[in-house]
Amino acid sequence: MQNSYKRIDAHLSSLGYCTRSEARKFLRIYEFYVKDERVFEPSIKAYHNDVKVNNEPLDPETITILLNKPSGFICSHNDAGSLIYALIPSRWNRRNPKISTIGRLDVDTTGAIILTDDGALNHKLSSPKSDVSKIYEATLAVPLNGDEKDIFASGELMLNGEKKPLLPATLEVLGETHVRLEICEGKYHQVKRMFAAVGNRVLSLHRVSFGGFTVEDLKEGEYKFI
Repeated sequence: MQNSYKRIDAHLSSLGYCTRSEARKFLRIYEFYVKDERVFEPSIKAYHNDVKVNNEPLDPETITILLNKPSGFICSHNDAGSLIYALIPSRWNRRNPKISTIGRLDVDTTGAIILTDDGALNHKLSSPKSDVSKIYEATLAVPLNGDEKDIFASGELMLNGEKKPLLPATLEVLGETHVRLEICEGKYHQVKRMFAAVGNRVLSLHRVSFGGFTVEDLKEGEYKFI
């Protein structure tokens, strides 16, 4: 567990509470304690775990959360529209390093997405070689043909524009037009393109879990630390 030792203003700015130039004012407005001593001087050094603001511990030095993304939210820092980062505390968006999603979900896709400011973790889990399990539930436009399960499991399905076939995927049929699909890749629009390749179309898509972390206990827009 991290427990860095640095100046008070460095703690506050890296965690998004305020900028370093605003730290002196912040310490006057809020009750800031190192162990049991009230502090007003931003240049004092302290361990992260010894600091409290208004009797609450500082936010964790590294944040990793699982969020149940609602439809209509964009996994971007800069695009116009409703951004996924509006669903987390505003000061988290001022953290340095920045908190970002691990991969993306389409604007109309709901469900499990991980956000973190741990760059190494983000790189590891978003790498094409990571083999992270992702489970989706999809509603389809027309009933299944019956051979989709074997096609997806074959490891031979080639998507349009790709040079290599997809790795085997596991399809569970829940109804004529309702399925659960487990994949371990993250190609662009992969699930939608897989069903398009077998003559179908995805009407709605929900990611149930990512890397074993499920959102079944979260309402849309809610998150939990993982």
